[in-house]
Amino acid sequence: MPIIESVAVCSAAVPLERVTSFSTRTVTTRHYGLVKVRSTDGVEGIGFCYVGSVAGELLTVAVEQLLAPVLIGKDSYAVEGLWKAMYEEALLHGRAGTVMRALSILDIALWDLNARTHGLPLHKYLGAHELDTVPAYASGGYYLEGKTPEKLGEEMASYAGMGFRAVKMKGGRLSPQQEERRVKAAREAVGADVELMIDMNNGWSDLTQALQHVRRIEQFDPYFIEEPFSPDDVDNHARLARATRIPLATGEIGYGRWYHKELLDKGAAAILQTDAAVCGGITEWCKIAATAASHGVVMCPHWFHDLHAPLVAATPNARYVEYFWDDQVLNFRRLVDRQLSHRNGRIQLHDTPGLGFCFDEQQVAKYGQWQRIA
Repeated sequence: MPIIESVAVCSAAVPLERVTSFSTRTVTTRHYGLVKVRSTDGVEGIGFCYVGSVAGELLTVAVEQLLAPVLIGKDSYAVEGLWKAMYEEALLHGRAGTVMRALSILDIALWDLNARTHGLPLHKYLGAHELDTVPAYASGGYYLEGKTPEKLGEEMASYAGMGFRAVKMKGGRLSPQQEERRVKAAREAVGADVELMIDMNNGWSDLTQALQHVRRIEQFDPYFIEEPFSPDDVDNHARLARATRIPLATGEIGYGRWYHKELLDKGAAAILQTDAAVCGGITEWCKIAATAASHGVVMCPHWFHDLHAPLVAATPNARYVEYFWDDQVLNFRRLVDRQLSHRNGRIQLHDTPGLGFCFDEQQVAKYGQWQRIA
């Protein structure tokens, strides 16, 4: 019986090599929360999340002072019970945001630990739907200084040239006319047979503003529009869903099964982008995916392909993994010792136990410091 012996936590601040912009914000550094959970059997599981562009130490405090003490000395197989205990402990401190992300990565580490204990890759430990590969879309199309619509099109075409049959670009930062030119360039570059997604990153504040953009880009047949409004503005998501033929995708900042149930009940999303490192971990992600299946809604989880590839492989109603082919934007890739590869638009799953990789401790030491709780 594996007993949780210790928890270690680290806040790692990794600068971007190039300043990068979204619809409403600009990022220079990414803060990641890392945890390691070790059992008395000598097996270690890992978890990780994106905290934000500042204040990564908030997650360290949440793990060290609030959540890790709940786990120490407990049976690592009691995943549901430990999730409930952590959630109840955090009830007054934060059922969303950084505290929920801290809970999420500890839950991820428990699943990783248990899968490693049994010598199984995580997707097989969860109950595999796909055994070897999962479909992915190439994610990019960020706003960079001097990046014209033509250069955006070249970037999207380069992903199609790698074999991806689906690609994603950013949107919502510029005027409707300028955004129409960007989407037109992307569509013409990849052709009609490649699915094109557009991520608005909460760029619009009202339905009228959204429709001014959407009416211009419907002609380019996007596979989905992502996060058009604030994540808490569920009603406007539902209104826009009724007003356009383009499917809406959202949920990447969503927390817990109850928030996602509201999205489903109101018809606010045709695609859920639920992030296991945000929503409450693998335990909660699986509950949300099952509820989505009963509504006929597919899962296309938000970034961290290292985490979400095995979850998509274990989930029949999951369609795509979001894949970043380099570490320019998702620079978390610098912190792990083994990378997922892709071929013909599909990610090759790890065949080693658990998540299939560990942290690269030399790289982690450049950006943060571990704190051990026993």
